Amino acid sequence: MTREEAAAGFSAMGSEARLSVLQMLIRAGEGGLTVSGLQDRTGMAPSTLAHHLKFLAGADLIVQTKDGRTVINRADFDRLRGLADYILRECCADVARKVANDG
Repeated sequence: MTREEAAAGFSAMGSEARLSVLQMLIRAGEGGLTVSGLQDRTGMAPSTLAHHLKFLAGADLIVQTKDGRTVINRADFDRLRGLADYILRECCADVARKVANDG
């Protein structure tokens, strides 16, 4: 994952409303939620929710699939794990470097 890809993913989560929607989809698991299911849980107006879903999908944080006339929204767990790995990949590197230099 490039720095630009990571920044786009984290930026998409930079809104309290989008983060809330994403967390609901994470809690829903692989089954995901319909748009109406998300509306029921968030109380967001349809146009507002559609805007946030479009933003999350554009950053590849969610996957949307059609089942007839229904759209199922799912968190992209692989992408989210990739973002977590990206931000944590250098965890404690300076501590290890300091120990090596002091030793």
